[in-house]
Amino acid sequence: MVRHPKVLAWEKDLKEVFDEIDDYIEDRYGATYPLRPLRPPRGTTSSKSHDGLFNVGAAFSAGYGSEKGRGYVVEVRFATLRHVPVDVREQVEEEVAVKLRELLPVKFPGQTMHVDRDGQVYKIWGDLSLGEV
Repeated sequence: MVRHPKVLAWEKDLKEVFDEIDDYIEDRYGATYPLRPLRPPRGTTSSKSHDGLFNVGAAFSAGYGSEKGRGYVVEVRFATLRHVPVDVREQVEEEVAVKLRELLPVKFPGQTMHVDRDGQVYKIWGDLSLGEV
């Protein structure tokens, strides 16, 4: 599948936002739970999504059946075999949402994006435009 260069650039910028958020939550919670046995320690791979306690990112959703429509569903995964209580998961997800609300306007000036609950998940929605393509 060939993807438009502006989509690739937009998603690269979004990944940079998530990398910054990954650092933030790793600093706050990274020592809370043991890593899965084969999970490398934080900072030992070339991608923040492949090491440390967290994998933070988003996947595009067309928004069918959604309150907010199309957007990026925020994903926060813990790389541990230990049970993570629901309240801890929700607290981390809320902190990720707060940081997204802070960082998205900086990375994407002039675009009005929102980060809100959409059912059980957080979603980035609003002006996801790429400019003129």
